[in-house]
Amino acid sequence: MNDFKSGFVSLIGKTNSGKSTLLNSLVKEKVAITAPKTQTTRTAIKAIINNENSQIIITDTPGIHKAKTKLSKAMIETAETMMKEVDVVLFLVDCSEKSICEENIKIIERLKETKKPCILVINKIDLVSKEKLLKVITMYKDEYDFKSVIPISALKNDGTDIVINEIEKLLPIRTKIL
Repeated sequence: MNDFKSGFVSLIGKTNSGKSTLLNSLVKEKVAITAPKTQTTRTAIKAIINNENSQIIITDTPGIHKAKTKLSKAMIETAETMMKEVDVVLFLVDCSEKSICEENIKIIERLKETKKPCILVINKIDLVSKEKLLKVITMYKDEYDFKSVIPISALKNDGTDIVINEIEKLLPIRTKIL
């Protein structure tokens, strides 16, 4: 018998942070619709990543935003519920933002409540300077004790292998029979 890790991961973040693009990049297939339009993902989308020593069941959730309708409120509730029901949370942020927005502050508050291990994934690094990226990393690290912080470009598939490795470190060990 070998050590085998498996578990559930929730991908959370505000609208248009690149969650669906990251999911597609991680599973190496187009399983989620991507568009510049906000609220493209309206329900939780699940995908499975099978590796030699792990199985990751990852859920792309609707983006956190200011709810104005019943549908919007239901979408946000879906995303927040998923944070409570997983082994690991991937919190995706857009590194081009100048400060931590209201939606991301709300997510950080929920993370503190759930006490789930969380990886901060800073997306769209291809759009900013390294100096700006370092400021964003510091800004978020001051707000929450993330298990790791990973700068990526989901669109260019840059750094996504590191995301998988960091998830695997946090997953529970299961028994695999050969």
